[in-house]
Parts: sequence; structure tokens; C-alpha cells
Amino acid sequence: MKNLVYLPILLAFGIFLQSCSEEQPQITFEIIELEYPETKMVDVSDDYHGHVIQDPFRWLEIDTAAAVKDWVNRQNELTFDYLENLPFRSDISERLAELMDYPRYSAPRKVGDFYFFHKNDGLQNQAVIYRKKGIDGEPVVFIDPNELSAEGLVSIRLLGSSPDYRYIAYARQEAGSDWVTIGVYEVESGEKLEDRLEWVKFSGASWDDNGFYYSRYPEPEPGMELSANNQYHSVYYHRLGTDQSEDILIHEDRDRPFMYHFTYLTDDREFVIMHAAPGTDGYATYYKRNSPDDRQFKPLFEGYSNKSSVVDHVDGRFLVLTDIDADNYRLISVDPDNNLPDQWIDIISERDILLRSVSTGGGYLFASYLENAMSRIVQLGYDGTQIRDIDLPGTGSAGGFSGTSNQELLFYSFSSFLYPSTVFSFDPSTGESEPFFESELRFNPEDFTEKQVFYRSKDGTQVPMFIVHRNDVELNGDNPTMLYAYGGFNISLTPSFSASNLILLENGGIYAMANIRGGGEFGAEWHRAGMLENKQNVFDDFIAAAEYLIEEGYTSEDKLGIIGGSNGGLLVAACKVQRPDLFSVVIPRVGVLDMLRYHIFTVGKGWIPEYGSADNPEHFDFLIEYSPLHNLEEGMEYPATLIMTADHDDRVVPAHSYKFAAELQRVQGGTDPVLIRIDTDAGHGAGKPVSKIIEEQTDIWSFFFYNTQSMIQ
Repeated sequence: MKNLVYLPILLAFGIFLQSCSEEQPQITFEIIELEYPETKMVDVSDDYHGHVIQDPFRWLEIDTAAAVKDWVNRQNELTFDYLENLPFRSDISERLAELMDYPRYSAPRKVGDFYFFHKNDGLQNQAVIYRKKGIDGEPVVFIDPNELSAEGLVSIRLLGSSPDYRYIAYARQEAGSDWVTIGVYEVESGEKLEDRLEWVKFSGASWDDNGFYYSRYPEPEPGMELSANNQYHSVYYHRLGTDQSEDILIHEDRDRPFMYHFTYLTDDREFVIMHAAPGTDGYATYYKRNSPDDRQFKPLFEGYSNKSSVVDHVDGRFLVLTDIDADNYRLISVDPDNNLPDQWIDIISERDILLRSVSTGGGYLFASYLENAMSRIVQLGYDGTQIRDIDLPGTGSAGGFSGTSNQELLFYSFSSFLYPSTVFSFDPSTGESEPFFESELRFNPEDFTEKQVFYRSKDGTQVPMFIVHRNDVELNGDNPTMLYAYGGFNISLTPSFSASNLILLENGGIYAMANIRGGGEFGAEWHRAGMLENKQNVFDDFIAAAEYLIEEGYTSEDKLGIIGGSNGGLLVAACKVQRPDLFSVVIPRVGVLDMLRYHIFTVGKGWIPEYGSADNPEHFDFLIEYSPLHNLEEGMEYPATLIMTADHDDRVVPAHSYKFAAELQRVQGGTDPVLIRIDTDAGHGAGKPVSKIIEEQTDIWSFFFYNTQSMIQ
């Protein structure tokens, strides 16, 4: 299959290595031919409630098949040959490496006498876990994941610690898969124990005196580890020093194999709390006494229409963050033995801004609010009396403020679009903050502008959007602009720093982030307005954001790119299909693109509360209307598209991207390229080594600048 694309041809080899005093390089754009790999079509169809839907690329779903691996190799050969020959790719790669080469820290976590934190010196593939004794102690390497894999494919995160702080559990993730292996270290000596728990997903480690609770799936069939439908997510208790085969099954639901079960302990370790969820939205909340001999959970909040999580247990009552009768959430005190709504006591009443979370530390409560998608932190007593508003460094995103009840020093992180993540210490007795780990990235934030605007969506809804650019950018409609959003699963997007985005900003580009419906920025109602039959609102909001940027002179159709990942990959693909005239570049990353079959793979069934299921005739009617795979039109001129996925993505399986790429290459009627970049030994995004991040971001920006015909300065 052949297609014509524009490829910039350098007038002279190595012209970008010339000094800045010389004349700027000239680039012409000539049409060349791209020959896409042939993708066979098979005669496969499904009958959905009387509607016959063809699925000619069904065979691409079997990612372990030899034919699929061959197709992947041929597609990657085409894609990387294209990307590696873009004229300014090496310049972008070098600048990205410079920008990311600065130390980055996590907030410390206190475990007994020790403080644990992550640090990446700059270009290390994985952050190293350090431990120091006392706040002024000398940091010592506790776990270095870089020593476990030369390619940086192993990542480590710490889980819970034992009540006596003698042991700490960790999760080991490999090649980006959601599967993790749980192990245990002794805190004082750093000795690794022999405990090894496999086939774990979506789990912590909640300790009592002798072991911990965790959640796992049954072992999948060989060869199906990354694509099989995961069922029977169950709670187990592991006694320290024993084999996993001896673990005690605490809870499973044989009647509903699709349920998720998550557990955690109250801070006093008297109760085990369990959330039972049919998907990624509402869940039921249960509790039981903390004993592996007691396997009987009692209901605290039944049904799956709401979200209620236990924050603490005080004097026989649970403190519960809930959205019951409170779309913006509230904190209530509940007596489990007299759990009637008229007996609940409001500790933090609902406000007109979102109460995103409540944490505890130093004997206080910390309420984390979102006000127009920016953090506001309030310190309160346990009776709800406000102590103070925390004075943050600016408008942005803050998180942390947690610890034991007698902890005298807490920590939090703060960042914004122009403020690299910085760790602060916080004295809860005085409210004073001090920088603890500061960023050493060398750039001047005063050279840039960040602002928030509100624009009108198709139905009149006012939607906020952040816009960031260099101070000297002129609103002449000629600026390369990247628009990003997510719009789903109650996830809130807040200002955060990205060294990668500086590539765009330094070159006179504009970065925009829209807080569209489907997210959680404005509470449960904002989320509901973008899920199930309301999903089209999400696409309308995003399209309206693009139109606003064009109408206000920030950019034009020829200079506008859109990018999104996972549910955001669905977003940009659907908008590309609905408005191919509006964008110049589209980059769907690990996207959910086949809305009729997504729920049959791995954990996809958990998204049914958000999207619906094609097995339901009412849901099928709205899913088929926007499913990107099923709405491509033959002969339509679609914008330049770089589809991105990974071979170890066992959350949104790569079959979504494979089938979408095959169909889009088949129907493309224009001259813009349709490429798919398939990363190897990588997953949905978590745990990705820095070297792969630099390669990936280099390809994104090279593809974007080239296809918007924008120069690198």
C-alpha cells in the first residue's frame, strides 16, 4: 500500500551543527512515497443486537502469534526509518537529555527511625531508593533497580511496613507490565528476605504483627499473561517467612469473577477495610477485625453507586471520605454499630469546591481541595476545626501531608507548569514550610507565561483550560501548539512540570491542557457528564478547546497537534475521526480504540461502568457512534498520525492500536503519514526507564514539529 507524505529534505548534510552565528538552515518539504506493510483482511464479523459488524483485522488481537510479530516488525521498520531520518531529531534528543539531567526526588517517608525516599540523579533509568537514619542522617542506597536490569526494565516501589518497622514490603515491576512481584526487606540491615508473591495486580501490602494482606489473581495460562481476561481478584494473607502456597484466602467472589478487591488497615491496625468494586467507578466498603482467622467482612457502605473510603478510626468511629449526598465529597464520622445516615456526623461538610482527599499526620487532618483544578490545602483538627490554610509556593499541585499521629515533621511536593517538583518539609505545629529537596533544573520560569482561561463548549458549558507559552509569543495564528486532555474515570488534571514540554515552549510553541468533562476536577457531576451515554460531551469539550485556540489566534489548523494516552488516546482518536479538518497532528498513545471489544481483554471489563458494554443493546447504540476503529471513512483525508503502543501493555492491550493502524492505513485518502510506533519491553507507561522516555519524547516532538512544518530554533 503506497501513500504520499511530505518529508523535509536538508539542503546540506550536518547543517544543524553549524554555529548560531551562521544563517538559519533552510528546509524544503518534498513529497515522497511511503509503502505501508500489507495487512491481510479476514472474513470475521459479529452480530450485535441485529447489527453485523465486520472485524477484518481480528487476527491482530493474538499478539503472540508469529504473523502478528512479523507485522509488528514490519510496521516498526517503516516507522523508525521515517522518524530517524527527520532532520532535527538528534537536536531534540540532545536537548531532552540536557533538560532531564537534573536530580529529582520524592517526598521522604518515615518508617520508624528511618526516612526513605526516591532519587534519580538525572539520566538514571530508574530512581534509586535511599534510606537514612534520622532527618539529618547520611543517605544510603537501599534498593537500586538499575542494578537489576542493564536496560532499566525493572522498577521498584515500596509498599507497607510492619507495625514494629522491622520489615518493609516492595513491589517489583518488569517491562512495564501491570503484574508485580511482592517481596520483603529488613529495614535495619537492608537484607532481602526469601518471601516472593507472584501474580499480583492492583495491590498494596497491609501489615499486622506477623504478615500482611494483599490482592492477587490466579496464575494465567502460559502465553496468555499479557492478554487473558483477568478474573477472581481475591484477598490473601501472607505470613512472613512462609511460601506463597500457604497464604490464607481471606475473600473471593466466585459468583462475580470480574470484581476487584482492595484492602488497607486503619492506622491503629484494629480493622481491615476492603473496597469491592465492579469497575473503576463506585465501590462497596466493608470492614473486619484485623485477624487472619476472621474472614467475615461486614458491610459499612453497600452498593456501587458511591465512593466511601475510611481515613482513620478514632474512639470506635470511622472517619469516612464519601460522595454520598455530596458530589464534591465530605468527611463524616460513622459508628459501625449504628450506621444510619441520621447518625452520621459531618466533620468536614461539602463545599462548592472538590474535596479531593483527606490525609492524617502529626495529630491533624489535611483536606486537599481542588479549586478550578488547582490545589488548596487546609489543616484541621480531628473535630473539623480549621487550623490554617497551608501557604503553598504558588498556584499548582500539592500532595503529601501524611504520617503517623505523633510525627513532628511532615512532607509534601509542589509543582506547576513552570515550577519543577520541589519537596518541602512542614511543621504541623507552626504551619511553616521549608524547601527540603529543591530542583536544580536550569531554566528561567520568568521567560514564560502560564494562565487559565474558560471557554464555551458545544452545549454552553464553561470549561477551563491552562495555556503556557514563552512571553514573546505573538497571537498571530502561526504558533505550533499541542493540546492535551484526558476526560474520563474521574481523573483530575492539575498543573505539573514537564521537562519534555520545554522542547515545545523553548521553540516558540504553546502547550494547552483542557479540564474537560469526564474528569473529576469539579466533582461527581462533572464526571457523570462525560461517561456512558454522555461520552460525546468529552469530545465536544475537546473540539471546542481546539476551536478556541484557533479563534483566539494562538494557533491554526495547520499548526495544531493533539495528544492523549489511554482514555486520552481514545479522546484524540475520536476527535480526529469526527473533525479531521481541525488538526495537523494526532498522537494517540496506548489508546482504547475498539469500543466494542475492549472489555474482553485483561482488566477491560472494569471499565464498563465508565464506557458501557456492547453486550448491552442500549450501550451498543452510543458506543458504535464514537468508537474510533468503527468510524473511519474510506478516502477521508486524515491528519498526520503517530499511533503509540507497547508490546507489554496488559492494561490497554496493543491490539487496539494494531487494528486501528491497519484500518487507518487502509482508508487514508490524504498525503499525511499514518504510522504506528510499537515499543518493546514496555507497558502502559508505569516504570518506563528514562532512556526510553527520552527516545519516545524525541519521536513525539520530531513528528509534531515536522508535520506542523515548524522550525527548531
